[in-house]
Amino acid sequence: MEERKGKRIIMFPLPFPGHFNPMIQLAGIFHHRGFSVTILHTSFNLPDPSLHPHFTFRTIPHNKEGEEEEDPLSKSKTSSMDLVALIRLLKQSYAEPFRQSLAAEVGGEETVCCLVSDAIWGKNTEVAAEEIGVGRMVLRTGGAASFCAFAAFPLLKDKGYLPIQDSRLEELVTELPPLKIKDLPVIETNEPEELYGIVNDMVEGAKISSGIIWNTFEDLERLSLMDCSSKLQVPFFHIGPFHKHNDDLPPKTKSKEDYEITDWLNKQDSQSVVYASFGSLAAIEETEFLEIAWGLINSERPFLWVVRPRFVRGTEWLESLPCGFIENIGHKGKFVKWVNQLEVLAHPAVGAFWTHCGWNSTLESICEGVPMICTPCFTDQHVNARYIVDVWQVGMVLERSNMNRKEIEKVVRSVMMDKGDGLRERCLKLKERADVCLSKDGSSSKCLDELVSHVLSFDSYAFAS
Repeated sequence: MEERKGKRIIMFPLPFPGHFNPMIQLAGIFHHRGFSVTILHTSFNLPDPSLHPHFTFRTIPHNKEGEEEEDPLSKSKTSSMDLVALIRLLKQSYAEPFRQSLAAEVGGEETVCCLVSDAIWGKNTEVAAEEIGVGRMVLRTGGAASFCAFAAFPLLKDKGYLPIQDSRLEELVTELPPLKIKDLPVIETNEPEELYGIVNDMVEGAKISSGIIWNTFEDLERLSLMDCSSKLQVPFFHIGPFHKHNDDLPPKTKSKEDYEITDWLNKQDSQSVVYASFGSLAAIEETEFLEIAWGLINSERPFLWVVRPRFVRGTEWLESLPCGFIENIGHKGKFVKWVNQLEVLAHPAVGAFWTHCGWNSTLESICEGVPMICTPCFTDQHVNARYIVDVWQVGMVLERSNMNRKEIEKVVRSVMMDKGDGLRERCLKLKERADVCLSKDGSSSKCLDELVSHVLSFDSYAFAS
């Protein structure tokens, strides 16, 4: 620990919860190992630094001081953008401000060991790091299997898999088993070539990095990690699941809503509750929302459903529900705007997780041994769902194209009853494998030791005060 005194790591997350949260978890891991951490964060989606007092936050502005033209990243502008257009705008808007902000970190008594940037920022962060003589690593916040699919985009285009054609959705992608064409990690956009450009920049940026940090573990994605390693030829550090490294940190302060949710769960039978949450970005139509609500009711299982404000297009929150709906379900169902997902999944009352299959949610469910109902929405969620169902066999799929109350009722009942196919048993075995990887001599712990040594070995730029 002594050799890390005065050593600082600079981190540059992508400003979306699914990317920011694992970056902050990784920051906690580094801090626990004795490093100081500075978070360079965009002024777009700025987090509350007071929630993370161990780290130094620096805000990167995207408007020049005194600039009067309308903000291109205002909520009124970005709320109607598709994700590809938004990512493109973020990369364009912050490329130069990031370079300047990174350079401004030069000075002080601490040595900057390295920059850790989200892989999606691409090659520009490498150029900025080279200018000040600091090594750059990238954090891949998704799984290795989905990154393999992203890396294969040029091949997939040449072979005619991309762009995806509706008539071929069920065909197997023979180069990427067990994926079907419908599982490829694309985003609906009016600018498909722009998507390919973003993906290519991410992959090429990873190839020229000084190493890739993965929020995954060897026993979960061994073959995909080997495949990625052979393609990228840079040091790999699979140290996940990140959130389990920080188990010994002090618990966060609970809100009144946290206690209400815990009290409600405490009143439910063991493994009886369906927990439903579809991430921080997806939005659905009112008809789909009502089918989910009625499907949950008809399954006759208690449910806890996170419905974000404006999750249902054209509404603020729960206005779409019929008059008296919430009153009639009584204690059998609970709608909330937010939960501490880690605590909910760890609660003994939770018997299934109905999820969009974002990578963080997937890992968190696996780590608690909770079976999943998979309804992927876009990009890597489709890959994750295929692996959950067909490779790891710890969930069942419920596709958005088949989202009616009868099918929902059927799938929820099947997962909750387990039907004797060993679903819950496989979940617990995978949980055990995650625990082993995190143990003292496990692969994730060993990789973390290697990562720390790797960071300390950089020919870092020592800044004189």
